[in-house]
Amino acid sequence: MKLTFFETSDIHGYISPTNYAGGEDLGIGAAKVAAKLKLLRSQAAGPVITIENGDFIQGSPLSYYVAKNQHWSADFIKVINTMSYDVQVLGNHEFNYGLDYLKKAIASYNAPVLAANILNQEGEPYFGKGYTIIEKEGIRVAVLGLVTQYIPYWEQPSVVEGMQFERAVTTAKKMIPELRKLADIVVVSYHGGFERDIEDGTPTEQLTGENEGYQLLHEVSGIDALFTGHQHREIAAVVNGIPVVQPGYRGSCIGEIELTIIEQDGKLVVSDAQARLHPVADVQADTQILSIVAALESELEEWLDQPLGKVEGNMEIEDPMRARLMEHPYIEFINRVQQSASGAEISGTALFNNEGKGFKDIITMRDIITNYIYPNTLAIVKVNGAELRAALEQTAGYLAVANGSIIFDPKYIQPKPQYYNYDMYEGINYTIDVSRPIGQRITRLLFQGKPIESNQIFDIVINQYRAVGGGNYSMFNAGKIVREIQIDMTELIADYLRLHPVIQAETNQNFQVIM
Repeated sequence: MKLTFFETSDIHGYISPTNYAGGEDLGIGAAKVAAKLKLLRSQAAGPVITIENGDFIQGSPLSYYVAKNQHWSADFIKVINTMSYDVQVLGNHEFNYGLDYLKKAIASYNAPVLAANILNQEGEPYFGKGYTIIEKEGIRVAVLGLVTQYIPYWEQPSVVEGMQFERAVTTAKKMIPELRKLADIVVVSYHGGFERDIEDGTPTEQLTGENEGYQLLHEVSGIDALFTGHQHREIAAVVNGIPVVQPGYRGSCIGEIELTIIEQDGKLVVSDAQARLHPVADVQADTQILSIVAALESELEEWLDQPLGKVEGNMEIEDPMRARLMEHPYIEFINRVQQSASGAEISGTALFNNEGKGFKDIITMRDIITNYIYPNTLAIVKVNGAELRAALEQTAGYLAVANGSIIFDPKYIQPKPQYYNYDMYEGINYTIDVSRPIGQRITRLLFQGKPIESNQIFDIVINQYRAVGGGNYSMFNAGKIVREIQIDMTELIADYLRLHPVIQAETNQNFQVIM
């Protein structure tokens, strides 16, 4: 018998096939996923189980609008229920709008929501369920849901208060032997990815424990299939006898694992496994899904097109890499907003990806939200001069030299782009010399025209993700936070523009990158 699993992951609130920045009928979005799922289900030989692997409710202008302006929308949750998943797993971005919002979402879902390695004080799954048993045509299938253990490094302590985040591998080793007693087939749905090459174990990024997929494949016995996500990669392979998939980002693909089940010595076992990816670009968006969010999308489009300010000069980003090497007016503007909101003399921010285009002459909410893509709040951290230098050295480590040019180090682009971890600062003057060894690249570091001493104390405003050490910036942590601004950064930008409706596209070129 054939048993087929379909997985989605990291849809990030994209329902219609648009990026809200001019791209229409793109190969993304839950509406296309739903249409493709209907087709794939109809073509499958034997029973089908569908898994939603997390990061569904955050990430798009639509999900932001729902969370910040509607406060709650049954229509938005109705989308995921209409797609008829058998099981769902929490992702890390499910926490971004706060615990109350997340709990309300979970209570609204039809399918069971799993997170076996997020525990309460008694050591039980905090959100109620760590696994579920699904029976299809006489086959009992156990699905174990796991989440990256790194969530406490990204979220405000109040959001994860009372939770313990256990390593995914630890939970799997503990749970899978028990699940094998309860079910014929045991699969793991893990909202996490891989820090090593899935075949040979070569490190592909820093070995922090954020992504334990390689260990799950090679250290945990008893897994019949592994579904992954979080890194937005496109993976379909069979490794160490275990089929594994990861279906990309924004609903660009659906992951499929097909198991051939036979009876052997009185037990059902897997005799063959196949892993595939199915892009959704070749189908028309599902009209039922589109109709569910039609009214919301209409409200959203009106909200996105509100004019909020005007630019004098040029604040458009034509070359993202150049904007990282030579201060760009958009980056200076974001740092100025952060300084204005916080009162801090020093500010750091990043150009999060290569899709942001900066601001044209008229700035709308669409421009803000498609450039500043994360639901960040701000935090003021108190650090000394040595820690500030260490943060700049870490930022400088994202750069490399190739063919006589300064580039973003490819190891921080593949397998997952990490542009959001390269920070640019305002309020200090500094030079990065990429020709020098990593860790020794900051050759000039001044505050108010004077060299910064190691024991000098500074208040620095950065986003909350970075303030708690996100991006492996170990010199920052929650203990160094002296104050938080509990207003989303996109709102702070809009508020700043209401107070300053005309802004100048200018820079003071306070940092240099040389080689």
